Amino acid sequence: MVFRKDETLDRLADGFNVAQFVSFAPGSDGPTLQFSRMAGLEANASFGSVTDAVSALFARSAEGTVNVRSFSPHQMQSREFIYGIDSVQTAVDAVERFSNEGAFSIVNETIDVSDGGVSGVVIGDVVEFRPDTTPRGVEQPGFATLPTEWAVRLFKVVYGADINFDKASTGRLEFSVHPRPRGWKQDNIVFWEYSDELPSILPGRPNWPNDFSRMIGDKAYGLLVADIIGIRVPRTTVVGRRVAPFSFGCDTGHNEVWIRTSPREQVPGKFTTARGWRDPFRLLQDEDPDGTEISSILAQNGVAAAWSGAAIQTASGELVVEGVKGTGDRLMVGEVDAEALPEHVLAAVGDLHAKVRAIIGPVRFEWVHDGNDVWIVQLHSGGSITDGDYIVPGEADEWVPFEVSAGLEALRALLARLEPGSGVILDRRIGLTSHFADVLRKAGVPARVGAR
Repeated sequence: MVFRKDETLDRLADGFNVAQFVSFAPGSDGPTLQFSRMAGLEANASFGSVTDAVSALFARSAEGTVNVRSFSPHQMQSREFIYGIDSVQTAVDAVERFSNEGAFSIVNETIDVSDGGVSGVVIGDVVEFRPDTTPRGVEQPGFATLPTEWAVRLFKVVYGADINFDKASTGRLEFSVHPRPRGWKQDNIVFWEYSDELPSILPGRPNWPNDFSRMIGDKAYGLLVADIIGIRVPRTTVVGRRVAPFSFGCDTGHNEVWIRTSPREQVPGKFTTARGWRDPFRLLQDEDPDGTEISSILAQNGVAAAWSGAAIQTASGELVVEGVKGTGDRLMVGEVDAEALPEHVLAAVGDLHAKVRAIIGPVRFEWVHDGNDVWIVQLHSGGSITDGDYIVPGEADEWVPFEVSAGLEALRALLARLEPGSGVILDRRIGLTSHFADVLRKAGVPARVGAR
């Protein structure tokens, strides 16, 4: 049996929260009420007139606007669609005009998909989602992919929303998640469409950056994924530009805080990481006044650091673990060299890398060992192209020397003015896991260490 578009929406509303709406059929005496779903009213409540129905919808619209779509009973695709109507009379006029043309119409509340929430699709064990778009946005690059169980936990942490995707085990669900309640059931999740068809789809491994990780910040997303899969992450509060503050992770038992900037995408060593409290709003204003680079500030519970460092897997598959005694901030910016690590620390970090890699795939992370356990304080998706003395493989027409002691900003400046075909040769060995190495890898120019 084929149902009209408004009939399908009404059937969906029996089991799901949908955008508030009212629908009309064309009639000889004008539009005739068909279905309605509005907060605080019974299902398919009746109204005295088109104006009364549309006025009731406006009164309940969080955005103060509605959309009107028209369709024919034999053509389920929408005909004319009018978005963001801000007056009752304009919406009523549109419904009456469509009726005169012999068309059905649906008037629904406008739902802002750029409110800091996400829209997406869930099929079985896979959820794909992104911000600033409708569920159809998963048809374009940039969406996030997570196993359904992980996505449910992520939405709970970030939005406080308890989401039931059980229906997706037998079909395909389009949805959106919002920071404030919407729809006829006034819930944080709105369902757009459901299909009984269950395509065959294999769960993909999570990878980032994606549009959602860019919205909350690369570091924030990596740590959130680590926490979701059961890795030990220090208690972290994310103060974002576009989402309300949220927290996750475990208490470290250490009464200290670290402040970390979380850029849209990884920018090694450019923005502040500081031991001790800093004003997060001052940091955002000072380091990213136009709001284009830093997505959030992280206030992270400190770890009593016995040893700290980072781990990457090289292009040849070798795991490289580097670290120093105490905190690792100076190691990461190349101010000190890596030290010989105790065997139990190397083993613990190696075991952690193997566990994370088995779940996510190739990763890079920064770690802290407190004498008993390893904590992840940064997690990034993807392996490394580094191998041996070549930080970035490749040949160059000219090798430009660089003194590591000049610092990260001097290296960025050199890379910005480097001529095509040139490479960088460092005057001494650096940590392959350091921000120096990360900056060179992201630049993509050939880079190696000079003769030992």
